[in-house]
Amino acid sequence: MSEPSGSDREVDLSGEVIDSAYAEVALRARAWLGAEPDDDVRDELAELIEDAAHGAHSVLVARFDGRLQFGTAGLRGEMGAGPLRMNRLVVRQAAAGLGRYVLAHWPDAAERGIIIGFDARRKSNDFAQDTAQVLAAMGIRALILPSALPTPVLAWNIREYDAVAGVVVTASHNPPADNGYKVFLGDGAQIVPPHDIGIAACIDEFDPCTVPLSAPDDPLIVRLDGSPLFQYLLAVPAARLRPELTGVPVAYTAMHGVGGATLLAAFERAGFPEPFVTIAQQEPDGSFPTVSFPNPEEPGAMDLLLARAAETGAVLAIANDPDADRLGAAIPTPAGGWRRLTGDEIGWLLGDHILRHTTGDDRFVVTTLVSSSLLGRLAAFHNVHFAETFTGFKWIGRTALDHPELRFVFGYEQALGYLVCQQPLDKDGITAAVLLAEVAALAAAEGLTLQDRLDALATRFGRHVTAELSIRLDPVDAAAKVAALRALPPTEVGGHAVTGVEWYEEAGLLRLWLGEIRLQIRPSGTEPKVKLYGEAIGSDPAPLLGALANLL
Repeated sequence: MSEPSGSDREVDLSGEVIDSAYAEVALRARAWLGAEPDDDVRDELAELIEDAAHGAHSVLVARFDGRLQFGTAGLRGEMGAGPLRMNRLVVRQAAAGLGRYVLAHWPDAAERGIIIGFDARRKSNDFAQDTAQVLAAMGIRALILPSALPTPVLAWNIREYDAVAGVVVTASHNPPADNGYKVFLGDGAQIVPPHDIGIAACIDEFDPCTVPLSAPDDPLIVRLDGSPLFQYLLAVPAARLRPELTGVPVAYTAMHGVGGATLLAAFERAGFPEPFVTIAQQEPDGSFPTVSFPNPEEPGAMDLLLARAAETGAVLAIANDPDADRLGAAIPTPAGGWRRLTGDEIGWLLGDHILRHTTGDDRFVVTTLVSSSLLGRLAAFHNVHFAETFTGFKWIGRTALDHPELRFVFGYEQALGYLVCQQPLDKDGITAAVLLAEVAALAAAEGLTLQDRLDALATRFGRHVTAELSIRLDPVDAAAKVAALRALPPTEVGGHAVTGVEWYEEAGLLRLWLGEIRLQIRPSGTEPKVKLYGEAIGSDPAPLLGALANLL
């Protein structure tokens, strides 16, 4: 909050600044307290208000001086009281904004309705029910999935039910304290501009404390049966390209998320043996008792899985994140240990398999600017169409929709997101797991390992080595520093001459070429960070990322 001037500024005996802006925060907090539906959040807020009354203003201001911004990933944040946290009042406001937006843009929106899913995190079910009651109060049909299910199940069923939009309550792979609210449009892809901007503007039109709710049993609220999951599972075998292969031993973790039962059913439906599950992490548990950061990319997150893989003789270890839209994996090493595959390595294995087992010059593969360039080389080798798009899986789905004349067969981003079927138009960690198991089964049938597959790709196209680095910076500073580099690009980085410079305005991304070495830098869209990405052929780009970071 900016410091006031003139007569609005007062200093109490503790030295804290008290001003009219804080008075507005205090009034907002008291109104929120009166509207808050949950006892635990109300108790938390009452304590914050009491502390503020005794001079501790900063925490209350941090909760009420603004609101969570709705963007292309919807909402995501830590649970707690106030408009800058995730809670039921914030969700009601978001649902009302979404409802107003679809009513304004699709004449049949009320009849088509919005389909709603949720994960097993704290209050996810409540957020889903509140969303339904807000929409029903606006005259919009609300279709709720019957239980906590993977995000891909929700995304797949948007088009199946011809819904005007879809909502899933999830914080994906965020820390346990978080929750979120992700929005899809009726085409099955995540929202992109200008829809995110339009929905955000509609959200601003509502007071979160006074959003109308229907009765819980309003006829417009439809609690769906098991059909959405059943229909999704019926489509899973289509992910397979060599259905005669019977499978290999696979170890699996659901990481306390909602993917466990669905993945086991998907493997059975696809004709594979049941994976060896990591029992301590198989059942949904929003407290994530065995992992502090339930993201397969995080160090230590897959430790229990790798122990399970070692004891069962598995040849592949796979992990879903908590809402099962991402896929992590690890493979055995010759020395008897295990190593995690990078997101790009998984993408190479899947892309190579798909392009070797499909035909047609109308095939189309898509990846993101910050993912490896190897998919582009694979596409050129197989003479298929290729596109690089902005960071974030929403752009992959949107790019597939933008080219109806082409047959989309594969898309991936290096952050463990993969799409191996034409539906849903979003990352799907379940069907990607099925196909990766098939890749492993084919390698085994040919007397090879997945590492052999990667080595063969390196022999043909060069050994692509990728690296990433993040630097914590205030979002304004992050954007300013990237803009400064764009205005005056370096002539060398780490002793290597810069041979080319590219700027991608929509992504806010600067790409530097150092011969065949590619370095990229952009401000994060969701965190106070600058992110750097490097790729080289036959050498490690990590030291060059460090040198580029020093230029900031």
